[in-house]
Amino acid sequence: MEPTTMRLAWTLGLLGLLPFAGAALAALAIAGWQADALLWLRGYGAVILSFLGAVHWGLALAAGESPFNRQRMVLGVVPALLGWAALLLPVKGGLWLLAAAVLATAATEQWAALRGAIPGGYVVLRWALSLGAAACLLAGALA
Repeated sequence: MEPTTMRLAWTLGLLGLLPFAGAALAALAIAGWQADALLWLRGYGAVILSFLGAVHWGLALAAGESPFNRQRMVLGVVPALLGWAALLLPVKGGLWLLAAAVLATAATEQWAALRGAIPGGYVVLRWALSLGAAACLLAGALA
């Protein structure tokens, strides 16, 4: 990835952690906001998990014929399905599922990067963002 693109990805990715952190902090620190803040956290987590899957659809479509496309398409769908399932669960159960799914997606991407299916720089970014998001989701689950 070009340095300018990578800087932008890091900037936007870190900004994308703000709703996670804000909702988790609101759930933990603002009396009377916990129930709403946990709903916001769960909703944002589901949206972001779906976004993570969509990245892999984009990689598959951009690659043309590639031996990795089947795996990319599956990785594109599974996070969205898990995000939807998290919305159907009670809030705290959904937060646990989202935290696990965000980390599992990053681990799967790490595995794919070792096989040359995903750029290495992307995986470093994803781990940093995934750990931040998962920490906020777990804080909410424990609130």
